[in-house]
Amino acid sequence: MVERQVFTADDGVRLVADAAGHRDAPLVILAHGGGQTRHSWSGAFRRLAEHGYRVVNFDARGHGESDWSADHRYPMSRRWADMETIVNDSRQSSAPVAIVGASMGGATALYGVSQEFRPNALILVDITPNSERAGMQRVRDFMAAGLKGFATLDDAADAVAAYNTSRPRPKDISGLKRNLRQHSDGRWYWHWDPGMVEIDIDQERALMARTFKGLEAAPELPLLLVRGLKSDVVTDSTVEEFRDRLPSLKVADVSGAGHMVAGDKNDAFLEAILGFLARHMPAGRP
Repeated sequence: MVERQVFTADDGVRLVADAAGHRDAPLVILAHGGGQTRHSWSGAFRRLAEHGYRVVNFDARGHGESDWSADHRYPMSRRWADMETIVNDSRQSSAPVAIVGASMGGATALYGVSQEFRPNALILVDITPNSERAGMQRVRDFMAAGLKGFATLDDAADAVAAYNTSRPRPKDISGLKRNLRQHSDGRWYWHWDPGMVEIDIDQERALMARTFKGLEAAPELPLLLVRGLKSDVVTDSTVEEFRDRLPSLKVADVSGAGHMVAGDKNDAFLEAILGFLARHMPAGRP
């Protein structure tokens, strides 16, 4: 049974989530990427709950049903404070916790590790402390290109297909209504705060690079990187440097997937994360 939950950040922003699974079971937090919503995890949310985990799948502030920041600013420290609130409010005292974070969500979890947060397992989905700037910029350019909205859902689907060539353009585009809203001018706009595109990429990358120290200080942390082999955010050289800095890193390569791994090849993605969690944070009530 899916429960709708609302968490309140320390500045009053409401964070909307779906939750499923027994409250005393090991906890998995799903953190989506920038410009997405919790619906990007629909398949993973369902499967993790079926495997015996307590799963909390939330819309980050400024996205989906969650509130926008009053000042329209979204620094990494603010995003981590939100994630920490959700972890603390969801976690039973004896239950282990894992974070599965894609892109922005993964970067936020990394920042938490740099602030001495120690989950029982961390799964990064196509994001690393040394992600490629060009790939991050291409994501930002895609988000910025849609700020003026789209005349039709077909136009939005065309824009997504042009960005993500790893995934065939769907015949049924009605699912885009989860991420878009039609305004009074008749145009369709992404359902996230345009302030998201004001985040400084170089400042973000500098903060991410500093998270190496947090990871190196916690070599016992079970860490899995799931990356799309067609991604331009995490490349072979990215992974090589990451492994050099953190030899304990585990990597799952997903062929045929780009930056949006779970959406491109969900079955392969699920196989990788379920196997990793089974080894490091087995399901079932404690």
